Amino acid sequence: MTSIPSIFGSMVFNDEVMRDKLPKDIYKNLKKTISEGSDLDIGVANVVANAMKDWAIEKGATHYTHWFQPMTGITAEKHDSFISPQKDGTIIMEFSGKELIKGEPDASSFPSGGLRATFEARGYTAWDPTSYAFIKDHTLCIPTAFYSYSGEVLDKKTPLLRSIECLSRETARILRLFGKETSRVIAQVGPEQEYFLIDRGEYLKREDLVMCGRTLFGAKPPKGQELEDHYFGVIRPRVAAFMRELDEELWKLGVFAKTKHNEAAPAQHELAPVFCNANAATDQNQLTMELMKTIAERHNLACLLHEKPFLGVNGSGKHNNWSISTAEGENLLSPGHDPFHNKQFLLFLAAVIKAVDDFQDLLRISIASAGNDHRLGAAEAPPAIVSMFLGDELSGVLDAFERGEEYQPISRIDMTAGVQVLPEFKKDTTDRNRTSPFAFTGNKFEFRMLGSSLSIADPNTILNTIVSEVLSQFADKIEAAVAAGKAFEDALDEVIRNTIRCHKRIIFNGDGYTEDWVREAEARGLLNLKTTPEALPYLVNSKNLALFTKHKIFSETEIRSRYEILMENYVKVVGIEALTMLDMAKKQILPACIAYTKLLAEAEAKKREIGIVMEDSAEMALCRRCSALTAKLHACIGGLEAVLEQAKDVTGIREGADYTKDAVIAAMDELRSTADELEGIVGEEYWPYPTYRKLLFDV
Repeated sequence: MTSIPSIFGSMVFNDEVMRDKLPKDIYKNLKKTISEGSDLDIGVANVVANAMKDWAIEKGATHYTHWFQPMTGITAEKHDSFISPQKDGTIIMEFSGKELIKGEPDASSFPSGGLRATFEARGYTAWDPTSYAFIKDHTLCIPTAFYSYSGEVLDKKTPLLRSIECLSRETARILRLFGKETSRVIAQVGPEQEYFLIDRGEYLKREDLVMCGRTLFGAKPPKGQELEDHYFGVIRPRVAAFMRELDEELWKLGVFAKTKHNEAAPAQHELAPVFCNANAATDQNQLTMELMKTIAERHNLACLLHEKPFLGVNGSGKHNNWSISTAEGENLLSPGHDPFHNKQFLLFLAAVIKAVDDFQDLLRISIASAGNDHRLGAAEAPPAIVSMFLGDELSGVLDAFERGEEYQPISRIDMTAGVQVLPEFKKDTTDRNRTSPFAFTGNKFEFRMLGSSLSIADPNTILNTIVSEVLSQFADKIEAAVAAGKAFEDALDEVIRNTIRCHKRIIFNGDGYTEDWVREAEARGLLNLKTTPEALPYLVNSKNLALFTKHKIFSETEIRSRYEILMENYVKVVGIEALTMLDMAKKQILPACIAYTKLLAEAEAKKREIGIVMEDSAEMALCRRCSALTAKLHACIGGLEAVLEQAKDVTGIREGADYTKDAVIAAMDELRSTADELEGIVGEEYWPYPTYRKLLFDV
């Protein structure tokens, strides 16, 4: 492999390339647009477009596309070539500033929550110059925002960009109270990506994996993850080859792929990047998921990004590490050596605490999906109850501050293994909590509730917005107090102390998996929104409508459209799964069970023909059991069909989602339970698709 520095970012039209390819005045003008949000002159756009085109062609590109992120949660692209016909029948390669800054995809063909009717097709994509263009599959990809002809936002990037600007504005306002100026404040994100890799040939034999991304049937194998031998284990050669190619392709695209390892479940793995700004991190995570799938195919593997592809082993999440930094490089969530006396840090910490407590419903909504409902509360996944882990040291700091007492720091203990050759080091003053949905991890927060297939745009839009709102409230209070004659330090202390007192209920450092915590959380008044249909209605309550419209993240119409989209998606996803289950049960499982029962009956009959009569024979016992379960399977198929038929009469989007949650999923669970029991009886050569043992251990 060529050296990493020489290939890193080689397929990205980044700042280094722009400095090299653009005239100095054009480069300066473009950088001003990026850093200050000033308008981009069409003359500048024309020069930039031409330079982009020449660079892309040098790299082998033949087409360009406006690369955007609609409400599907994945990316979208329409490719146009650079060719421009000439009168003499020849062509030249052209790309104009107009083509760079604006595209016109069909807006009615994407989820819009009623914002666009089928006959209202026009939509626009607009170049986002704050995210670098890149080359993928011989195509120049231009990151863009997406909105309708009437101006409503139809994508995930635009609200994220709005929230980033909002956070920068409100944070800078707080910093001015401390006598600091900054050009801008940056939301920094590092998303850890979990995924499964299985053999592609076996994957294609399972309709549920192909259609739904998860197994709808599957009995537990003799071994799962009980021995804990896969986590951080030696990476198998086939998987290692995939990881090597993935790293190289991501590095070419400027993605800071850093860490790779086996995860806890068999066939499960993780990739973690270095932090970058939230906008770039979102784009890069979408690229990472796309490349994982395409590169896996080249290795005859299938990459599963579903939150719970296999029952009985860990699901896959996406840990969203989030922090706030100034453009000058100061991490505002770094406690320093003396957090008790670091009032600036304590104020920002208090802001996050209050934001998470006040808007726990929005954080739960930001990660809600049919797939993630299966994962939350299971091994290595946090529960649906939103809480914060701060650890013993910070919790002690806040307790002391609330009481107005001096904090007595926890002395750091030397860690020694009792072996002279091994180095000594200082033990951390706090442990880690893998069950916490929102954990402080040194100088950042790790939001652990995200599902593996989720776009990180929504959670970070929510995080940025709710923290912005609280910072705005803090600035109002402190400014008013100072204007009324109170000393800044006194006003600051009062805000921090009152925030701790009023919002410490959200802090929980214990085991989030226990029933005791469920009861305690209820006593504290915390929400326990176990499913997506329970969570989503909170999106359109008055508190949250006011939040988004105040900070101009969404209009009320845009929020309500997202509520419709998310509810519809839940019903559609579960509906597709139910129909897939019926298809597999009727066309594969039922015939296999009947054939196996026939085999057993014929074997018993043959024995009787030659005079071997045993009332307790294995054939007869298995035949009876298999026959009874096959009859139950047939009844379960009928039950699910009846439930789906009744679903057609349910009116109202919320009613439909509730019916799906309660009736459809219950019927699906009953069908699966019966089929999985049959899998444990029917001979393997008769079973119609690969079992968990083959899927999880034959890579």
